[in-house]
Amino acid sequence: MTVKVVDVPEERRYEARVGGQSEVAGFAQYIRTAELIAFVHTEVAPEYEGQGIGSALARTSLDEARAAGLRVLATCPFYAGWIARHPEYADLLYQARSKVAD
Repeated sequence: MTVKVVDVPEERRYEARVGGQSEVAGFAQYIRTAELIAFVHTEVAPEYEGQGIGSALARTSLDEARAAGLRVLATCPFYAGWIARHPEYADLLYQARSKVAD
């Protein structure tokens, strides 16, 4: 099974398709600034669950974030969990710079 993931900036999401089909098998919504990309929601169609669609979305989008020099804010639980299981991507995570404490 071939999974193709592409960035669709006008929709503010990455989309995954399987085997050249036009149907979207899954997507990862984001908010992007000049320095940061926040992944806010990931969804995989039920018929494609457990087939690596989410991993393909995460890996492709995070590789592109790295190439673009973007920090990643993983507000989506799927992305947060995926990065926790793939520590080679932990260096991309956004770290708050504020030193203010209560």
